[in-house]
Amino acid sequence: MIHIYCGDGKGKTTAALGLAVRFAGSGRRVYFLQFLKGTPSCELSILAHIPHITVQRNDKDFGFSFGMTPGQKQEAAAMHNHHFQEAVRACQTGDYGMLVLDECLGALSSGLLDGRALRDFLQNRPSDFEVVMTGRNPPDDLLELADYVSEIRKIKHPFDRGIQARMGVEK
Repeated sequence: MIHIYCGDGKGKTTAALGLAVRFAGSGRRVYFLQFLKGTPSCELSILAHIPHITVQRNDKDFGFSFGMTPGQKQEAAAMHNHHFQEAVRACQTGDYGMLVLDECLGALSSGLLDGRALRDFLQNRPSDFEVVMTGRNPPDDLLELADYVSEIRKIKHPFDRGIQARMGVEK
């Protein structure tokens, strides 16, 4: 099935990670691909210690997409699309039962991920394969395609008071 965790609230990646850990705990393999984020995070460092979970992330941190130069956007798009194709190939081997595409919705809306390739994969994946996507503002066609859609809405966040991301909580 297809899962979407979207919205402006904190917890989309955390929800996807929880599902990935649950899936790996059942003895099945997860490919976790993260878009847009390039800085180290505690949640991903622990995944390296969990058998059955493969993590692929950016080789470089480009910062927020709205602050990228055209050259950085081109480089980021090439990297994201390359990593996505690697993930698709890995998942087509039958070795994995779940693909997590963390922040793919942001990469998609920023033009940093090939939407046609994503939709083609979603529509042609094996019937018993789980795909989890996170990010803000999913397009209507992906919402329609999804089996689960959970919106995480920010009501209050310490960042609004100038408190930066804290190790082990937000990063």
